[in-house]
Amino acid sequence: MSFDQHGRTIDYLRISVTDRCNLRCLYCMPEEGVPSKSHDSMLSLEEIASFARIAAGEGFKRIRLTGGEPLVRLGIEELVTKLRAIPGVESIAMTTNGILLPKMAKKLKEAGLSRVNISLDTLDPDQYHHITRWGNIKEVHRGIDTALELGFRPVKINVVVVRSLDQDLLAFVRMSLDRPLHVRFIEYMPVGGSLGNEGLGWTKEDTIPNEELIALINQKTQEGGLGALEPLSQQSETPTGWGPARYYQLKGAKGTVGFISALSRHFCSECNRMRLTVDGQLLPCLFSNTSYDVKAALRSQDLDAVGQVLRKALASKPSEHHHKVGTEHYMSQIGG
Repeated sequence: MSFDQHGRTIDYLRISVTDRCNLRCLYCMPEEGVPSKSHDSMLSLEEIASFARIAAGEGFKRIRLTGGEPLVRLGIEELVTKLRAIPGVESIAMTTNGILLPKMAKKLKEAGLSRVNISLDTLDPDQYHHITRWGNIKEVHRGIDTALELGFRPVKINVVVVRSLDQDLLAFVRMSLDRPLHVRFIEYMPVGGSLGNEGLGWTKEDTIPNEELIALINQKTQEGGLGALEPLSQQSETPTGWGPARYYQLKGAKGTVGFISALSRHFCSECNRMRLTVDGQLLPCLFSNTSYDVKAALRSQDLDAVGQVLRKALASKPSEHHHKVGTEHYMSQIGG
């Protein structure tokens, strides 16, 4: 196992395979996209797999592929196959906007992908088009259907909650009733504000603390005749996961409702992750500009040097983010 200087077990590696995306979500990247990186500046699939092998040797057991949108990376199925073959890697997951899943999910499943998180911040088609700048929500619903049909478990729906968007939260909760969908409400985090995200019109006042959100949803579910959300305290009752969500369930529901409170009730003491960016930077913390370059070590084919960089990054992992939320990077460049 890998431990940081604060005694936390660090065994979860999030790998951004691209900073490109087929959408332009308002809080994630500018309308024109992020500045293009040269092919040589990005890690190759083999370099990503090589780093993952070294990380697995250090005790990392779980890998999540992120972006941008990971499904736009050419050869993503091949990468999943390479990662699944690494001794010590127990599970591979992906966070996606779901649009390309109907076309690609079967091959990904065969390659060894077992879990998907699908980002969806509204169920209103017009609002979805506004948030994503051009997305079609019907394509996301087809992606969700495909993931369930192919047996991905669990299938989680990630919902970033923004006060000024006036999202239909009850409609999201209802998604957990009849199908094994696990809806997670995530506090809005103004990452990347230093690059202009303040232009969205969203501010720190748009973050709805989870306690307020739970009370609001309980009011809506009871008014709708669904009863109150019941907390799930037993690990066996919650969907398998590697993160900090607190889970609830409506009586008789096949799925669950989770809450991730990155700001109001931060979970730094339970943090178990490191992040690798597509250009080979290892990030000890989401809310920090500190990074460690592993690309040079990988390209020198000095595996000992790669391990040294990983251990150095692990040793520098802060105890908490101290309420710092802005970084020099957009979320699409970090990988979430």
